[in-house]
Amino acid sequence: MKKLALLAVLVGGLAFGQSKKVVASDVHWWGYKIAKTEASSHDGTVNVKSGNIVMKGNQVAGGTFVLDMTSINSTDLSGEYQGKLNGHLKNGDFFEVDKYPTATYTITSVKKNNDKIYNYIVNGKLTVKGKTNVVSFPAKISYSKGVVSLVSNKFSFDRQKFDVAYKSTMQDVLVKDDIDMLVKVTAK
Repeated sequence: MKKLALLAVLVGGLAFGQSKKVVASDVHWWGYKIAKTEASSHDGTVNVKSGNIVMKGNQVAGGTFVLDMTSINSTDLSGEYQGKLNGHLKNGDFFEVDKYPTATYTITSVKKNNDKIYNYIVNGKLTVKGKTNVVSFPAKISYSKGVVSLVSNKFSFDRQKFDVAYKSTMQDVLVKDDIDMLVKVTAK
């Protein structure tokens, strides 16, 4: 009976794919402020709390990444200004990390792309602040010796679709709706 159960597990693993655990990641973001007098941007990082990439043979078939939104950090500023921006990002002005400490991206499909560098289009669902929307991006994906690497091209998503809506009391400050991201993940 034990042999039959082991065989069922092995066959199930081959049919549904093997899960590779995320062992390294780098998620970088860019946000843009548009003021009447000038435009500026801020950029920073957010940590991957956990994640996996599901392989079917040597192809990515799925995966899930949990972002630790409490780790969101601006890297273009320092000192007091960095602290103020990080506070805005973490409070109700933007991501409400006390209420929503994580965001999740789930890969729903991966399709070949004709681009020579970014050879795949990754399709998935991003959940931020309890709101889920489709987000797709071009990525370079490679798999060798049990290690999968996924490196995205810079891509954008509309923060308004996730209720990330900064409500400035200053009439001359606007925050662009699009947030740009660049994602690098290694799993084995």
